[in-house]
Amino acid sequence: MIDSVAYLSLHSCPLQQPGVGDAGGMNVYIRELGWAMAEHGTDVVVFTRRSDELTPEVVAVAPRFRVVHIEAGPRERLPISEMHDLVAEFAEGTLAWIDQHGASFDILHSHYWLSGWAGVLLKEKLGLPLANSFHTLGRVKDLTRRSDQEPERPIRTLTEEEVIARSDCVVASTPYEFDDLMEHYSADPARLCTSPPGINHAVFRPGNKRQARSWTGLGDGPVVLFVGRIQPLKSVDVAIEALGMVSDEQTRLVVIGGPSGSQGEAEMARLRALATDAGLAARVHFVPPVDRPRLAAFYQAADAVIMPSRSETFGLVAAEAQSCGTPVVAAAVGGLPYIIEDGKSGLLVDGHDPADYAVALSRVLTDAELAAALAAGALDHSERFSWDATVSRFLELYEGISAAS
Repeated sequence: MIDSVAYLSLHSCPLQQPGVGDAGGMNVYIRELGWAMAEHGTDVVVFTRRSDELTPEVVAVAPRFRVVHIEAGPRERLPISEMHDLVAEFAEGTLAWIDQHGASFDILHSHYWLSGWAGVLLKEKLGLPLANSFHTLGRVKDLTRRSDQEPERPIRTLTEEEVIARSDCVVASTPYEFDDLMEHYSADPARLCTSPPGINHAVFRPGNKRQARSWTGLGDGPVVLFVGRIQPLKSVDVAIEALGMVSDEQTRLVVIGGPSGSQGEAEMARLRALATDAGLAARVHFVPPVDRPRLAAFYQAADAVIMPSRSETFGLVAAEAQSCGTPVVAAAVGGLPYIIEDGKSGLLVDGHDPADYAVALSRVLTDAELAAALAAGALDHSERFSWDATVSRFLELYEGISAAS
């Protein structure tokens, strides 16, 4: 019986606003998973690094669900590139908090490679089984990165290898990530499992488009929506260039997200300049990250969501959009072919040629029958992703590796 779980999220607190800094789909994943686990009756503590002066050490998110901020390095946000030196301090701080509060856990579950490293250290100290979810893989990102994008450092990929070897189980979000772990890291398939994230269907659900347009201030006319952190990996430039090729010049692109990573600010400036130089400044709207209910309204208001990413381990934005009944036009990379049923819940595009995305978007925006069919298919396909199912799968997994350790 799994009564308590410790989640490790060193580099990003699940309470942070997604789309700001390094907060993204992983933050949503951990928060929603913790909430669902707690509702099931499992005690959950998420350990994360303290990154400001104001946040309390312990935040009670819900009954049975707490987030604990561990002192490791300065109380400020740091780029991921500077956090590998803090892993040991974070692990020691987590261990000290557990000892001080007499806390006990049945299992550790780390998220991302930095937390995976901390998880290996804590596993040895606490004698607990360790599950790890990477969320992104360094070698896969390097295979698909843009030419001006910085490559991943060797310390990341070497650490990923070590975490894979020393975890009791590595959790892949999709069968595609499962294959990537075997192909690029020679992972033992017997130590891998697949468990997709869920969707909060109470928040992300169909709504009245006219009301959503009014609430979001989008007004009339075709709207294409991009949601995600602003970084080269997400290929917002492809979305902007594709907009310029869409036949209906009334179509607008709404970009929701903030700069992320070492190249984030430069990428944001580059995108604004690209829109201006292409004569699209009046049709490309940059919106800061928004809370979850407002994000759902943007999904409901949009005619299509575009995801021309170079790499996506899962693609939570695509899953959320489909749960709102909005078709997605996305790159056929990573986990997106698992999230999107091509031709039924959205359209997949090979490569990153803006012209190909313009063709796909134009099909959705001009063919009402196709758009309606894709919207219905999106809703139907989204039903396969639920947090109840994810919790059941994880509890089964946790029981299995606990019994084996």
